[in-house]
Amino acid sequence: MENTKTVDEWAFELGEQMRALRLRADLDQISLAERAGVSLTAVKNIESGKGATLKTLIRMLRALGRAEWLSSLAPPVSISPLQMLKARPVRQRASRKRPPGKPDNA
Repeated sequence: MENTKTVDEWAFELGEQMRALRLRADLDQISLAERAGVSLTAVKNIESGKGATLKTLIRMLRALGRAEWLSSLAPPVSISPLQMLKARPVRQRASRKRPPGKPDNA
């Protein structure tokens, strides 16, 4: 797995791929924006590597017929119940303060 690229390099490469997919689908940026339900600026930002929201990326991939890419980004991960318990933050019980002047057994 290639981990030598910077975040900006990955964003630029993904943007180029999104642009290529759009062109292959014979869509202009406005048509893709309309089809995906996103702004034209969002399409331009992704294609230029400037980024956008994750929801925008998902909408664009779906509009371009590449929803399967999303599955490869988030493969199912299993976790055991014991791992879940270990990862749960320990909550401390809040101490109850008694109003001033009240005895403990009131």
